[in-house]
Amino acid sequence: MQFTSPHSFHIPVMGLAYTIDTPVKVARFGVSSVISIIEDNLVEKMRSHYYPSIGRPYVPINTNEEDYRAKRITDYLNLVNLIVKQQFEELKASPFEAGSDLNKYFEMLPDNTDLKRIFNLMADLNDPEDIMQLEHWLKTQIQPGSIDVNIMTKLDKNNYDKQGNAIEDGSDAVAALRGYANSDLSNSSVILSAGMNPRLFSYMEKHSVFDADSSGNFEKKIVIKVSDYRSALIQGKMLAKKGLWVSEFRIESGLNCGGHAFATEGYLIGPIMEEFKENKEELSSSLFEIYNQALIAKGKSGFKQPHTIKISVQGGIGTHAENELLNTYYGVDSTGWGTPFLLVPEATTVDEATLKLLSKAKEEDVILSKNSPLGVRFHYLKGTTGEKEKLDRIAKGKPGSPCTEKYLVSNTEFTKEPICTASRVYQKRKIEQLKEQGLPEQEYKEQLQDVLDKECLCIGLSNAAVKEYKVEPFKKLEAVNICPGPNIAYFTEIVSLKKMVDHIYGRLNILQNDNRPHMFIKELSLYINYWSELLGESKALVDKKKQTYIKNFHGNLLNGIAYYRDLSAKLSDEFATLEHKINSGLDEAERQLAELLSGYLAKVAIPA
Repeated sequence: MQFTSPHSFHIPVMGLAYTIDTPVKVARFGVSSVISIIEDNLVEKMRSHYYPSIGRPYVPINTNEEDYRAKRITDYLNLVNLIVKQQFEELKASPFEAGSDLNKYFEMLPDNTDLKRIFNLMADLNDPEDIMQLEHWLKTQIQPGSIDVNIMTKLDKNNYDKQGNAIEDGSDAVAALRGYANSDLSNSSVILSAGMNPRLFSYMEKHSVFDADSSGNFEKKIVIKVSDYRSALIQGKMLAKKGLWVSEFRIESGLNCGGHAFATEGYLIGPIMEEFKENKEELSSSLFEIYNQALIAKGKSGFKQPHTIKISVQGGIGTHAENELLNTYYGVDSTGWGTPFLLVPEATTVDEATLKLLSKAKEEDVILSKNSPLGVRFHYLKGTTGEKEKLDRIAKGKPGSPCTEKYLVSNTEFTKEPICTASRVYQKRKIEQLKEQGLPEQEYKEQLQDVLDKECLCIGLSNAAVKEYKVEPFKKLEAVNICPGPNIAYFTEIVSLKKMVDHIYGRLNILQNDNRPHMFIKELSLYINYWSELLGESKALVDKKKQTYIKNFHGNLLNGIAYYRDLSAKLSDEFATLEHKINSGLDEAERQLAELLSGYLAKVAIPA
């Protein structure tokens, strides 16, 4: 039987540590969440914590064992699955009483579900036998949330044996996928993010756990995180040609998100969602034709009709009204609430100091930085111990971090083997090179700052769990950094799981700032700021390709504004409050765009 979530939201992956054990905290209540499995050293530390917590011995999986990376991941996922199953059986065996986990399960359900309505009927029953029968029936209807995993496809460096030979199917992402595929998780999904990885896609083809059974159900499903419809179609077709079905396309805002930000060419989330809404059937049928042909070519049985494709969305959602708009108008199957859950200790793992920093964060404290060694823009909270450690090293004339984990190695400018641009080795050599080039002072300062910005994320994004659970630190490195979305500026209260879920479903409002812009307008303002940065680049004045890109970007932003104006006119009385917030924000956005364009055109002539 296919898993159907009792909730209309999920908790996406956040950093490395922040959702590393979220299923242990929320799955028994029917809430689905996503674990990052790319950092196997963190996974091993979590094994060392959780085995003793359930009264079982912890047996280390050492790095000298063959395929240790995949084995660690498999065992940790099996451990999490075991804990969740035990928790859920205990929940089902408990009585219905005020304050119990069982009551909490039903109280947190959306009010418009049949299960919630029937649960509420119990208060009106007087006959003990009727109550007992209803309680028994309710317990048979519940299920835990899914335990899903995330693999960032770009993190896929090769690994080598003692003789220096690349290990077959031993790269980081491939080994992580094998770890997941070999786990005993069922009704689960692997979420692939950060674009295409042909090697990883081809490896998936080898695993039957991603195949549908004769009824069209999947033990393990494939989910692709995308920024637009075109990306969904391209990646969906690439997998379909291998006989692999994408069960869900998870759309994430290009800029109004946490972590790495993959900006589109000015395409906004609203128009992107509209395109998915209009083309969902076409997407399904076009992928199914390719998929079915691939199955038959492999000598497998085809199917008479497409499997289900779900559409979900995440990035900057913050109010019940926004959530309802996405559910009702766009018809999404689930909404991802990430950043707000960083303030829910019952759901995520954040150390106390960072938790306080998050709760006090203002708009100016979350920046779209260049701190990631991957060269991708990265949302970053200022004032963390990670930032302080980085600045202290720079002040002492020793910039860069010791590179112990090596998941973000990519640069071969000075070495044969890739190294990380946040490492001491790279930054020392790069700064020496810049000094020798005799650059103009301003250009030197800009390039130097780009080098110094880079920060170790492997350990920084893992250390919250290390601190919380008091497990062995990474080489005595204890600094923390965190990557919330801009949405964190509007959430100031550290709340319980139930309170956050009640906020999502409109049963209460935890936002204290009435000036929070609508998620569509916030994303638009982020894109305008991003476009403004593009205008300030030196290439923007002389490079014809760059000028064309800037022009197209501007046109897409204007098209997005026009779309939102049409949308606000369509909104029913149910969304009247959104209409006002959207329109007032659009007026300001148009003014800013016109002002920026005027200043840019004064410097360079762009063909009409």
